[in-house]
Amino acid sequence: MSPLFKDIRFQNEWWFLVLLLIPLLAWLRSAAGRRAAIQFGSLRLLAGLGKSSRSAAGAVWMTLLFLTIAGAAVALSRPQRITVEEHTDETGVEIFFNLDLSLSMSIRDMYYDKPDGGRQTVNRLTVLKNVVRNFIRGRQADRIGFVVFSGRPYMASPLTLDKSWLEEKLEDIAFNQTAEMGTAIGSSIATAATRLHGRQTKSKIIILITDGANNSGKLSPVEAAKDAAKLGVRIYAVAIGTEGYHEVPELLKMNGGYGTANTIRQEYDEGTLKEVASLTNGRFYQARDTRSMEKIFAEIDQLEKTKLDVRRTTKVEELFHWPLWLTVISAAFTFLLHQTFLRRYP
Repeated sequence: MSPLFKDIRFQNEWWFLVLLLIPLLAWLRSAAGRRAAIQFGSLRLLAGLGKSSRSAAGAVWMTLLFLTIAGAAVALSRPQRITVEEHTDETGVEIFFNLDLSLSMSIRDMYYDKPDGGRQTVNRLTVLKNVVRNFIRGRQADRIGFVVFSGRPYMASPLTLDKSWLEEKLEDIAFNQTAEMGTAIGSSIATAATRLHGRQTKSKIIILITDGANNSGKLSPVEAAKDAAKLGVRIYAVAIGTEGYHEVPELLKMNGGYGTANTIRQEYDEGTLKEVASLTNGRFYQARDTRSMEKIFAEIDQLEKTKLDVRRTTKVEELFHWPLWLTVISAAFTFLLHQTFLRRYP
């Protein structure tokens, strides 16, 4: 249907049956009349008498009559323009990602499956960035911010709805960005919770992603979680990486590629992370590979859904007056023509 008529409906469509009168009247007009009572041997003498005036006036009159019938049929069918307006009230979630940027995040113990069946080994930070990027792209109504930390926390991005800005900041995140060695989990929680305090939203969460235990900062993770719980902040704690001894590429760079200090033993403080999540009514997850990391974020995405209140308003605009005016005007001209010009030229 043409865009011009896509919102048009007719309340009484059966009135369109009246349009069948038009071809019927046209047929009756063109049908042959009764046989003449007086026959002429030749009509040559009558050929030019009243031909042009009668035929032209009659054609105009029939056209106006057909237009009157058509206009009346359309008007009686009650055309209406239907407009549906949607009003959406969004109750967004406010989310801070607390991202561990300690040197151990450079450990290459994660992988992606290649199309040819092989595997591409990547470091933990690469997986973190990809999963977080996909997550924020699906949360258009939520304000999201970044707190990054190693030996101390750093506000990489305040809460914002600008997803392009967030992706740029995420891309700029680098190992040990705070220039202090260590893992300050407690201080990072306090930083994010403080920024979430006083926000006028029903859901405030922190997604904490770390591969180590708290060994820096002035505040323990449990103390920070208790304070966050008082502020109505929920924490999802994600431990990323695999157990065992791992070579740390960033340490290799710092030490020139020599020394046993470049290899560390993976140490999770699983008990603390579980307690942090429990104190805030959140959840603890462990991501040992890329797939488990993606599943974790898919679950968090379902747990923290944005609430949409959609209200629809339907407006009905009556349009019958337009064809009605056309009917009145054409009927008036039909009557006027019949009572004047056609009476002079029967």
